[in-house]
Amino acid sequence: MPAYVRDRSTITFVVVALLALCSPGAWAQATGTIKIVVPYTPGSGPDILSRLMAEQIGRTEGSTIVVEDRPGGGTVIGTEAVERAEPDGRTLLLVASSFVINPALKRANYDPARNFEPVCYLAATPMVLVVLGSSPYRTLDDLLTAARAKPGELAFASGGPGSSLHIAIEVLKRAAHINVTYVPFGGTAPAVNALMGNHVTAVWADYPTVVSQLKAGTLRGLVTTSATRVEALPNVPTLGETGISKYEADIFYGIVAPAKTPPDTIKDLSGWFSKALKAPDMAPKLASILTNCDDGRYHYVGRFHGSSSLLRPGCAVSCCDVGPVLPGRLANPTV
Repeated sequence: MPAYVRDRSTITFVVVALLALCSPGAWAQATGTIKIVVPYTPGSGPDILSRLMAEQIGRTEGSTIVVEDRPGGGTVIGTEAVERAEPDGRTLLLVASSFVINPALKRANYDPARNFEPVCYLAATPMVLVVLGSSPYRTLDDLLTAARAKPGELAFASGGPGSSLHIAIEVLKRAAHINVTYVPFGGTAPAVNALMGNHVTAVWADYPTVVSQLKAGTLRGLVTTSATRVEALPNVPTLGETGISKYEADIFYGIVAPAKTPPDTIKDLSGWFSKALKAPDMAPKLASILTNCDDGRYHYVGRFHGSSSLLRPGCAVSCCDVGPVLPGRLANPTV
């Protein structure tokens, strides 16, 4: 079986299982502190979402929920720490697309389906290519024209390497036939800081991390990887609209627990997260940072199962010049 087909099956399992478990409930063992490990940097989209959920659940369920940021190793360090944790429901993991990408790229030893129990699927959000609001690049074409005129001189940054954001950069490089320097950071927030300091030219970012700067005009969005235009960014085209590539991929967010966590505990925990997602006072908070959050029942599940290039990471890995950075190339499907 081709590697990318196996990867797609794994993602289907993760997302469908997360959706199925998100049902109401009340955890009978509501004592002690519950920790959500976020394998990303402070201020990142996953960090922001985790803290919103922790605050809401703590307020409504009366439990102490803490968020612990454990970035490093392209999310592998935090993820494997939770894999080794006691399966008692006290240690949870906020996962995003890299949760299933890393094992496919042979950058992690865990198996998303066997080493973790899905708790709840939360939401999905697009990736946005941003430049400074004061930048001369007002469109993606402006940026690509400059990149072609100065091969290797422009620097594109993202959290990475090996992240979905890094893959998006490599897809753009190949599709647009440009030579730019890739600069990896520990997360989107430090990459954006480098952009603000004029140390890099552009950043491919997750929407929640840059939404405030986009609204303020400090940053300018040039293109997204969504299937359709993001409602909050009506003037920013999709990559498909540009005609450069048909690449489409959003970043998904979910909660998982270590394998062998008791089923009743998983069911009740999933009820807590589902209830938090549906809380009326959470709607405006989630809407301010996410673009696709349908009470844990996001319609994008069909595309997780099928067409998204991100969910066939071997596509970008094997077709683009990322071998030295991302070992373990997979099959070679068409982008």
